[in-house]
Amino acid sequence: MKSILDDGFQAYLTEGAAFVGDAGIPMLMDLRNAQIPNDMIPFKAARSATNYRQYVHFYMYDKEFSRVLTATRRYLPLLQKFDGVITPDCSMMIGQAPCLQQANTYMNRAVGFYLQKQGIPVFPNIRWSDEASFSYCFLGVPQGSMVAVSTHGCIRSRQEKAMFRIGLEAMLEHIHPSIVLVHGRMPEEVFAPFSGQVEFHRYPSQIERAHRKAG
Repeated sequence: MKSILDDGFQAYLTEGAAFVGDAGIPMLMDLRNAQIPNDMIPFKAARSATNYRQYVHFYMYDKEFSRVLTATRRYLPLLQKFDGVITPDCSMMIGQAPCLQQANTYMNRAVGFYLQKQGIPVFPNIRWSDEASFSYCFLGVPQGSMVAVSTHGCIRSRQEKAMFRIGLEAMLEHIHPSIVLVHGRMPEEVFAPFSGQVEFHRYPSQIERAHRKAG
């Protein structure tokens, strides 16, 4: 199976990009062509979709979208059918080596930059692990832009909720986003402190949707 190392992290993705920070993260272009999504659809369901008035997201196991990282051009015809794309949610975990977390931030922005060059509206997905990741995980995103986050699988324990709240606060301070899309639950103990600072738009996770359908 091809990996992102086989082609130098797909160097064509970042042709023409500026790189920022010590980690050299690609800078996304202006995001003003992105609109608040009508809805979101997971990448693994995109091929069978009949409604294209939604944004494709990658809030799933990394292995389920790794081929988008290794062969991005191949998926352009599919992704161009939709209203837009939320950049890949490459995993960043507490305890994971910083170089791997930086590489995952890099690929998040690199794929986003390439899709922008192809005319696809993009929302940058922001992912952090702990405070140590804050020096690079917010790089490459224009100030005041619209961003996306996911709480799915990230706020199960009291400690996880506390870390997510700390990361959310840091993101607001670093990026000053105008709008934050939230995939998954929005517990009050995490989001209430920021309700007056930014406009949130919530989208249920696939598990939530399945439970609603079953009920």
